[in-house]
Amino acid sequence: MSEEKLVGIVLVSHSAEVAESVARLAQGLASGGAAVPVAPAGGRKGGRLGTSAELVTAAAASVDRGAGVAVLTDLGSAVLTVKALLAEGDELPGNTRLVDAPFVEGAVAAVVTAATGADLDEVQAAATEAYGYRKV
Repeated sequence: MSEEKLVGIVLVSHSAEVAESVARLAQGLASGGAAVPVAPAGGRKGGRLGTSAELVTAAAASVDRGAGVAVLTDLGSAVLTVKALLAEGDELPGNTRLVDAPFVEGAVAAVVTAATGADLDEVQAAATEAYGYRKV
């Protein structure tokens, strides 16, 4: 049986622990759907805080299943790192997008939506829509 083409999700945080925890949370909440490829790309080598272009590149390659890769980030330099990689043009898989979404809620929405077999546009829309989630 051939592998289903699903949108891959990369979670870029300044902290490895935060990226890994959000990935586990999103995958746990999406249980019951297809197993979405999700990769955390947090921190820098040696466990330091920050962002690493190498970790982002490796994470994106690891989740690429041919349906696109959605990249969600936490803070400023994570955004700049991903934008720089996208501008270079050959560092990330084709059809990789930086998604403007809240990190936790957007990640959950992206993974849950991708688990339905949705395409990259739908995954991006669901993650972006998370900005409107009200808590009170």
